Amino acid sequence: MDHKAQVNGTTLSYFDEGTGPVVLLMHGFPLNRQMWQAQIRPLSQAGYRVIAPDLPGFGGSEPSAAGYSMDAFADTIIGLLDALDLRRVVVGGMSMGGYILCDLLERYPERVSAACFIATKSADDDEEGRARRTTLAAQAERLGANPIIKIFAELLFAPETSQTQPALIAQVTAWMRSTAPGALAGGLLAMRDRKDYTELLPSFPQPSLVLFGSEDRAGSPAAVEVFRAGLPACESLIIPGGGHMVNMEQPELFNARLLDFLNRNRENL
Repeated sequence: MDHKAQVNGTTLSYFDEGTGPVVLLMHGFPLNRQMWQAQIRPLSQAGYRVIAPDLPGFGGSEPSAAGYSMDAFADTIIGLLDALDLRRVVVGGMSMGGYILCDLLERYPERVSAACFIATKSADDDEEGRARRTTLAAQAERLGANPIIKIFAELLFAPETSQTQPALIAQVTAWMRSTAPGALAGGLLAMRDRKDYTELLPSFPQPSLVLFGSEDRAGSPAAVEVFRAGLPACESLIIPGGGHMVNMEQPELFNARLLDFLNRNRENL
């Protein structure tokens, strides 16, 4: 069900469905909570309460009153949990959402009972990557979503998806097009300025699951090995045929692995 909450001076829109241990899912850039449609019903029917917010400026949420940074995004998530009187939850983050998850694990570890890293990495951008984000942020401010769509429409999907699921690509493109220019620019700069969490991974003791698509063109499966080497309690799966939108491209495999992880750790969630 759709809900709204006042959090840190910003009105957030979010899905909230089911009962049981809480699983909070954070979308990637430049997307919104709709990307979790294939997960909400299966998880809620399996006995979990699923919360999926639109991050500030994305989807139905107002722009951030605190500006855009990984700290600000993480503070917003904690504000939402406080508003819902939730102390500890499972947190899943896709791509940019995974960067926010790292921030939460560092700054609010007591609020995260288990972590799911989806199509993401622990490292920061190199100099070339930061320069690309700076340029793209300026273009987004000036031209809106078109420069973003031109780049991300291909990167987000496995090559085969372009042929087999054109409606999915059209839907995701529409989500990108609907995002406010300020949020696009803010998200890009927040990702540009994020810290490198690789050295901190051993300090994150929560049960962790890493999911990655074998055909991810926006990231490298090598990131999975970094998580596995650094996280003390890490499981992982590279899902065949999945791209960066692995949860939407291969939902049955994705959901089965996520539910297996949740069910085995349920007593501690």
